[in-house]
Amino acid sequence: MILHIFNNAEEIGKAVANLIIEQVNEKPDSVLGFATGASPVPTYKSLIKAYNKGKVSFKDITTFNLDEYCNLPQSDKNSYYTFMHENLFNHIDVKEENVNFLNGNAEDAEAECLRYDDLITENKIDIQLLGVGRNGHIGFNEPSNKFTKGTFKVRLTQSTIDANSVYFDEDTMPHYALTMGTVSIMKSKQIILIATGRSKSDAIYGLVNGDITPSCPASVLQLHPNVHIFLDKAAASRL
Repeated sequence: MILHIFNNAEEIGKAVANLIIEQVNEKPDSVLGFATGASPVPTYKSLIKAYNKGKVSFKDITTFNLDEYCNLPQSDKNSYYTFMHENLFNHIDVKEENVNFLNGNAEDAEAECLRYDDLITENKIDIQLLGVGRNGHIGFNEPSNKFTKGTFKVRLTQSTIDANSVYFDEDTMPHYALTMGTVSIMKSKQIILIATGRSKSDAIYGLVNGDITPSCPASVLQLHPNVHIFLDKAAASRL
């Protein structure tokens, strides 16, 4: 595990984008795992700038997203499908047929999760981008008494609902999601986790210095051979 500490989110975004650009230029058909939320947005902005300057092309990449809300129309402003298109995909040359999302509205959630895991097995992810929740969740792998395995349907914890409800109108925040499981995430060849702000400092302490425990799902990353953690000084304040 390698720690990188920067002054602010913009600096982190540039640094992470440079790693992704290096990967794609070296292997144009790279498989990239993307995350949502505030943490990766500066990275996506830097990738768009690099693309517009002709420094990288994404036309041959394949992408997978970590998670998606259940019972939320794909076209909803808060779906992760919409988020990724508005913040990245609409602004680069990635092919829509190479973009993979979980279908949170699938009638058979279990079958949908198995479908996604089969795709991940076929297309080994070169770089998986992660954020981390205040409670240590990665994707929507919430604190529990055991680590999750493959992609699955999860009931969101109240702390996650509270943190994400700022994006939703009253009483419209979904309570369930489909998410890549811990084992699915750990299959990635390289993992890059981004965290900013003092509110993430406890989770980062647990990730870096805590016991490996499902009560802090991010702590499992201690077992991965190729993890880069990008932090601002506030998120790193307990280290």
